[in-house]
Amino acid sequence: MTQHEPSPPEANASAQAILLVEDNSDDVVLTLRAFRKNNLHGLVQVVRDGAEALDYLFATGAFAGRDTAQQPRLILLDLNLPKFNGLEVLDRIRADRRTRFLPVIAFTGSVAERDVISSYMGGANSCVIKPADLAGFAETLRQIWHYWSVTNFVPPVPATDSAPRTQAQR
Repeated sequence: MTQHEPSPPEANASAQAILLVEDNSDDVVLTLRAFRKNNLHGLVQVVRDGAEALDYLFATGAFAGRDTAQQPRLILLDLNLPKFNGLEVLDRIRADRRTRFLPVIAFTGSVAERDVISSYMGGANSCVIKPADLAGFAETLRQIWHYWSVTNFVPPVPATDSAPRTQAQR
């Protein structure tokens, strides 16, 4: 199996490759510093709460007019957010055909088993505990970005809400 190379995010300057949904200023600074260390700092759109994340993804509110065909390649989603928590945001992402297949990483400081289970039950593609140190943070984000942008293949947005039929359904 060969790895596919993603088209460079720079090809469309209006699209951000990574949507960071994080309300904690210290975690935002640490995450951006880690991205800078990995030369990904220009590819990040930061939103500070669940409502702002939904506005960005669905081009409403402050992001009205944004082209929803240009979605992030990856969403790093904190679970403990104001307005709408991360699980509520995840529910909305998975409920809409335009965002259903976007890779969503629950990126959290919580090691509570219920948070991990809830993330996966809600449709998160992965659940990652935020490392406490910059070196660990940077390496974790480098690995996440590489896997989700180079190794993983994300299906295209379906033209309709109908799911493809399986062989057994034909």
